Amino acid sequence: MIETVVSMLLDPFRAGLIFFLVLTARRTRATMGLSVPLAAGVVFIAALLPLTTGTGLADAAGGMIPAILAGIVANILLLGLVLLGWTVWDRARR
Repeated sequence: MIETVVSMLLDPFRAGLIFFLVLTARRTRATMGLSVPLAAGVVFIAALLPLTTGTGLADAAGGMIPAILAGIVANILLLGLVLLGWTVWDRARR
């Protein structure tokens, strides 16, 4: 399971989706808020990738549900890193 999460953390496509999720959520936060779109996006990306990339990822994780759960964990970690970087960037700009 840890190997699956590590491989998901190193996936550039997943990292890009999380980055642009944060970018979109920050732009629409005045109308939508920030936490609900980010939470929905994390779950959506976690389900999207194993369902669309074939059975390799799901087989490595032990099934579709464990792959999605590992994806949620990886997405939360990536989201934390992106939000940390965004906060540091925002404070350095001021």
